[in-house]
Amino acid sequence: MSVRYLEREYLINYPKAHIVLLRPSMSFMLMQTPDPLTLKDALPDFSKTTHIFLPINDCRNVEVAEGGSHWSLLLVSLNDGVSFHYDSLWPSNSREAELASRKIGQLLGGKSLQYVDLEDSPQQENSSDCGVFVCVQMKHLLLGRLLRANAQEKISMSMRGKKVDARAGRKEMLKIIEEFRKEGERRRSELEMITVTGTFGGWFGVPARTPEDLDIADLDLY
Repeated sequence: MSVRYLEREYLINYPKAHIVLLRPSMSFMLMQTPDPLTLKDALPDFSKTTHIFLPINDCRNVEVAEGGSHWSLLLVSLNDGVSFHYDSLWPSNSREAELASRKIGQLLGGKSLQYVDLEDSPQQENSSDCGVFVCVQMKHLLLGRLLRANAQEKISMSMRGKKVDARAGRKEMLKIIEEFRKEGERRRSELEMITVTGTFGGWFGVPARTPEDLDIADLDLY
């Protein structure tokens, strides 16, 4: 249930929705850049955006790849001018989330965003489920709240009373990964078949097709 998965499997079916799911790397870059306006060309166009999802990590060292030890979720409602922070080990990432909220406001021309740290967010019971909580909550808020609501409906962003089943979330992720793996194998088999067929075709006077002739972008699973 990565950002790309939610975009390509679900959000793509709602062309009128102006919701942005920022990549974790983009969120981190935004937080670490002194002047976020310098990132305008690298980030999506937020002029028509209603909501922005940002995975938040507590890494503070830009020289450490895959640093940090905790993930949380920030949901910015530009319609309401509010940033909602969901932290499964509250208040671990409050500083980072509030910083990201301020940076988004600066990026939008100094827009004032109210920062709300949701203390009633579902809490994890160990030290390793934070990423699962981010994915499960992002999916729920996107599919169960935002994409179901009509334009005039007031949406509650609270996750109070919502139970996050981390074990079920992990199983779903493993299932998705396995489906992608099988799809990748199927496409590679098709590619090999086309290559072999093209080679034999070349022997019989038909121009052979090589892997370079194929649109490799069509084989991108991610």
